[in-house]
This record gives sequence, C-alpha cells and structure tokens, in this order.
Amino acid sequence: MIYATNASPARLMQHPGIQRFPDPALTLFIKRDFLNPQECNEVIARIDSRRRPSTIADANGDPNYRTSETCDLDPTDPFVAAIDQKICAFAGIDPAHGEPIQGQRYDVGQEFKAHTDYFELNGADYVKYCSVAGQRTWTFMIYLNIPEAGGATRFRSVNKIIHAEKGKLLCWNNIDETGKPNPATIHHGMKVRKGVKYIITKWYRERVWK
Repeated sequence: MIYATNASPARLMQHPGIQRFPDPALTLFIKRDFLNPQECNEVIARIDSRRRPSTIADANGDPNYRTSETCDLDPTDPFVAAIDQKICAFAGIDPAHGEPIQGQRYDVGQEFKAHTDYFELNGADYVKYCSVAGQRTWTFMIYLNIPEAGGATRFRSVNKIIHAEKGKLLCWNNIDETGKPNPATIHHGMKVRKGVKYIITKWYRERVWK
C-alpha cells in the first residue's frame, strides 16, 4: 500500500458504492456499510467502558456547546488498530498523519453545536494544537448505530442533513483548494431525541502526528 500525506478525491471515488456530495463548496463523501454490524457493536462496547465528558479546544463560555461523552480508543488494542488501518487504507493517507481514533456517545438531549474540526487561526489554543503536527486536514466519521430519533449531522452552510446509519462513513476535507481552513465544513451534531447515538472520528494532520 502506497500512502500519501493527504487524501485524493479522485482516489476516494474509486471505492465501490461511494457517493460525493455535489456542492463544490464542500468536499464531502458518504460510504454506507463501511463497518459491519459486529465491528460497530465491538467499538460501542469499548466506548461504553471508557467514556468521559467531552471537551472542546477553545472554551467559548457555553457549557451546553458540546454535551456528549468521549472515549479515546486504545491504539494498542489489536481490534482498534485494525479499524484504524482500515480507515487509513480507505483514505490513502499515511497513518503517521492520523490522530488516534476517538469515540463519542450522545444520550437524549445531548449534541455538539455547530462547529468546525479545524483549529481557528485566532483561537486561544491554535499554537498549542497546531505547532507540531499542523492543521487538521481530513475528518473520517463513522456512525455505529441508529438513534430512535434525532442525532443527524447537519452541514449548515450547504443545508445538508445526513442521518445516522449503522456502519456509514462520512469524510470531508477541512481545507479548501487554497490551503486555508474551509468554513463551509461547519457542522452540527444534532440533539438525540430518543435513544442514544455512537460514532467514531478519525482526524488527519498536515504533518506527522506526535
């Protein structure tokens, strides 16, 4: 496998069954059944065993901005490592540029209000988070289950709502064609109205992650 330091939309389109969102403002892809039900269930069990309150890089004074729970999945766990390898192979991105996989759990009423995954250039912690590995480039997010109600992901600037499906992968480029953070990637993890929602997220960086 020959890896690159960034994902290629043309390469991603070679995967069977992948769909590309048609709006040029946002480089977004959807791939159903990326993980099978057993893989999803095993990841959910790991999230439940190690979850903690979620945090944000730059506090904005809103205690309800991100109300989910988070799990830093153990990269030395062979099962987690296999999932990580599967994502990297699909993305075509050198694993050295990837952050560890993070899991999230959303209970009824929990959400992550509209946000971007890249670090704001004027943010209080920009230097802290980007000085070594650089900016976040691609996001790969996978739904692990289907909530009974709510829990969709809304890309606000392009008015696109994506509903959770077990094993479905979303991936998007946080950087635009000029190399700058793309504000069109702003998205909202909408409130769960009934049931619970689980996802995992894998972020990639401009340079090697340390």
